[in-house]
Amino acid sequence: MDSDARSTSEYKKIPLEKTLESLQTAANGLSGAEAAKRLALFGHNEITEKKKNAFLEFLLRYWGPMPWLLELAMGLSFVLHHTLEGIIIFVLLTVNAVIGHLHSRGSQKAIELLKKKLAIKAKVLRDGTWGIQESRDLVPGDIISLGLGDIVPADAKIVNGGLSVDASALTGESLPMETHESDILYSSAVVRRGTARCVVVNTGARTYFGKTAELVNIAKPKSHQEAVMMAMVKYMMYFGISALVLVLAYGLLANLHERLVTVLTLAVIFLMGAVPVALPAVLTIVQAVGAMELAGKGVLVTRLDSIEDAASIDVLCFDKTGTITQNRLSVVDAVPFSGFRKEDVVITAALASQQEGMDLIDSAVLEYAKAAGVDLKPFHQLSFKPFDPSIKRTEAIVEVAGKSFTALKGAAQVVMSLCRDMDQKTREKANGTIEEFSRNGYRTIAIARSGDGGSDDLKFAGLLPMADPPRPESKSMIAQARKLGIKPIMLTGDSMAIAKEIAGQVGIGSNIIRMADLQGLSEEEQVKIVEASNGFAEIYPEDKYKVVKLLQSRGHMVGMTGDGVNDAPALKQAEMGIAVSNSTDVAKASASVVLTEPGISVIINAVTISRQTYQRMLTWVLNKVTKVIEFVGLITLSFFWLHDIVLSLLGMSLLVFANDFVTMSLATDKVTSTPNPNIWNVKNITLASLVPGLLLVVEGLLVILMGKNYFHLAWEQLRTLVMLNLIFNSQFRVLIVRERRHFWSSMPGRELLLLSMATITGFALLGVYGIFVQPLTPAQILAVLAFSVIFTLGIDFPKYYLFRKFRL
Repeated sequence: MDSDARSTSEYKKIPLEKTLESLQTAANGLSGAEAAKRLALFGHNEITEKKKNAFLEFLLRYWGPMPWLLELAMGLSFVLHHTLEGIIIFVLLTVNAVIGHLHSRGSQKAIELLKKKLAIKAKVLRDGTWGIQESRDLVPGDIISLGLGDIVPADAKIVNGGLSVDASALTGESLPMETHESDILYSSAVVRRGTARCVVVNTGARTYFGKTAELVNIAKPKSHQEAVMMAMVKYMMYFGISALVLVLAYGLLANLHERLVTVLTLAVIFLMGAVPVALPAVLTIVQAVGAMELAGKGVLVTRLDSIEDAASIDVLCFDKTGTITQNRLSVVDAVPFSGFRKEDVVITAALASQQEGMDLIDSAVLEYAKAAGVDLKPFHQLSFKPFDPSIKRTEAIVEVAGKSFTALKGAAQVVMSLCRDMDQKTREKANGTIEEFSRNGYRTIAIARSGDGGSDDLKFAGLLPMADPPRPESKSMIAQARKLGIKPIMLTGDSMAIAKEIAGQVGIGSNIIRMADLQGLSEEEQVKIVEASNGFAEIYPEDKYKVVKLLQSRGHMVGMTGDGVNDAPALKQAEMGIAVSNSTDVAKASASVVLTEPGISVIINAVTISRQTYQRMLTWVLNKVTKVIEFVGLITLSFFWLHDIVLSLLGMSLLVFANDFVTMSLATDKVTSTPNPNIWNVKNITLASLVPGLLLVVEGLLVILMGKNYFHLAWEQLRTLVMLNLIFNSQFRVLIVRERRHFWSSMPGRELLLLSMATITGFALLGVYGIFVQPLTPAQILAVLAFSVIFTLGIDFPKYYLFRKFRL
C-alpha cells in the first residue's frame, strides 16, 4: 500500500467499495503480517514531535543582540579590572535567561496532551478474530468495532451500522452527529449511542485530529514583547553609540592621556546605562503581579507575556460552543398538538427517555421535565428501547394505574409518519412550526403516545425544540468588550441558522459568513471581508487558525476564546488564547490564559488588568528612556567640559540599581486602565521622553556648576554629588512619568513611595558617611536634594503637554 494515502476528506467523497479497494482491505480485516508491514510504513497512530535539548535551549538565551551588548559590557569591565561590576552584569544576564527559559514550553505541553488523547484501546479484527489492541498500533485498512462510550481511535469510515457521535470538541457542532454506512468518523469523537463496524482510513498525524496537533505545534504569535524590547535597545544604542563616537573623536583631537582606558570606561558606562539591563526581569515581575491579580478573579495565566499583549487586543474571537453557549443541549419549549397539554408532552418525552444510557437528548429531556416540575411517580417504565439510528427514535412501554401505553420520541418526520390519525392540517401546522424552529437554529424532536394497550394507535402529542443556550453573562460581556474598543467575532462549526440565532441573542451582529466566501480571493480581499464580518459558521480548526492569522497580518492584536480540541491551534496562535473552565486539556495547554471558574465575564477583568499592567510597564519604559537621555547627555557634555568622566563605574552600578531595580515597585503602583486598546509605540515614547530628558541634562550640568563654583568640591566629591543628584532625581522622575496627567492627579502606590523614600534616605547616608564614595556634608546633600525636587517636579508641565501630544 502506498504511503502517500488519501486525506480523510477525500475518503469522505468516495463510495465504501472504492474505499476498501483503495485501502487494500476487506470486511474481514487485515492479517497480522500485513498490519505489521503497514505499521512500519505509516508509523504508529500517534503524534510525533521533534525533541529539543533543554540545556542547549537555555544556553541560547545568552545569544542574541541584547545578550551580546551585556556580554560586551561585562568583558570590558573585567578588562578594566572592575570585577564587581562585571559580576553584577553576569548575574543580571543569568536571571533574565532563567526567567525566559522557564516560560518557553507551551507548544510541547499541548503536543504531550494530544498524544495522551490517542493513548486508548480499540477492538480490532485481524486474522479473522476480534481482539483488543493499543490504538497506537492501528493502521489504515484495519476493521474496528465501535459502541456506546467508545472514543473513535482514528479516522474511520462506517462499513455497517450507525452511530450518534459527540464531535463538539473537534468540529464545534453542539448537537450529536448521526452517522450511517459510508459516513466518516473523526478521531477522538465520542460514541453516544449505536454500534458500527468501521474501516480505518487514516492514523496519527494524517487524521483530522492529528492535523490539529500539527497546527498547534507550528502556531506561535509574533512576540510583541521581544519586538518592543529590541526597538528600545535600538533607539537607546543609537543614542549611546553616537555619544561615544563624539567623545572618542574629541579625545583623539584633544590628545588626552590614557585615551584607551577612558574610552573603554565610557563604553561600559554607556552600555550599562543604554541597554535596559533589567527590562526582561522587570517585565516578568510586572506581568507576574498582574497574573496574581487575575488568579484572584478566577483567571490562571500560563504565558506571562500574554498579559501585556492582552492590553493591545482589538479583536476578540469567540468560539460559540462551550464559550458563548453552555455546550449542553437543553429543551427550549414544549409545543402541544392534537388536544394534548404542554404537561402531557413533557411527561411523555420524559417517559421515552432513560438517564442510564448517557444519551445527550435523554438527559436534556429529563432535566427539562424536572425543571417543569412534572410528577412522574405514578408511571412505571416496563421496557425501554434506546435510540437506534436505523429507526431514529426511542420507545418505552409505560404502566400507570394498571394500564399500559407506548411513549415515543425521535426525529420529527419519522414520528409523525407513525401517527396514522394525524390529519393534513395538523401535519402542515407541525411542519411549519419545525421550519420556524429550524430558522431559529433549533433542532426539533417529536413526541407521540398510544392509547391503552399498544402502539398501533399512536397519537401525535407535540414538539420539543432543542438548542445549546447562551451563557447568561455572554450578552453583557460582549457589550462590555465593545465599550473597551474590542470587536467581537464568533467562530463556530455549527450551521448558519444556529450561528445567526446565537449571534443575534448575544448581540454580536448579523453579518455571519462561511469560509467558502473567502475562496478564490486575494489575501487582501480576505482580510477586508474578515474585518467586516461578525462571525463565521460551519468552520473547521484550520479555518479558525487562518482567521486569526489573517487578522494578525493586518496588524490586529487578537484574543481567542475556546474550549475544544478544534480551538487549540487558534488559541496557541492568538496573542491571548483564553480557555474556558470546562475546556479540554489540549485547549488549556494551548491557551495562555485559563479560566478556573464557570462563565466568561472574567474575560473583561483579564483585559482591564492587562491594561493596568501595560500602564505600569509604560511608566517603567518612560522612566528608563528619560534616564538614558539624561545620563548619556550629561556624561557626554561634562566630558567635553571637564575632560574626564563625571560618573564612576561603581556610581553607574549604584545608579542602575536605584533606577532600574528600585522601580520594580511600579509592579504594584496604582494605575487606571484606558477605555481603548493600548499599543506600544516606541517612536512616540522616545519623542515624548526627549524634552524631559534634556531638561534633566540641564539640571545635572547646573549641579556640576554648583559643586565646582559654590561648594568648591574636590573631583571625587564632585562625582559623589553628581551620582546623588542622578539618584535623587530618578525617584522624583518616577513620580512625574507614572501619571499621564499632572503628577498630583493620583497618589502613588504605597510600596513605590516607601521604596523611593528609603532609596533617598539610604543614598543620602552613603554620601554623609562616605560608604563606597567620597563623603559630603549634610548641608551639601540637602542642597542637592532640594534642588532636585524643585527642578525635577517642575518638568511635569512640559511632560503633561508632550504626553497628550503623543497620546501616551
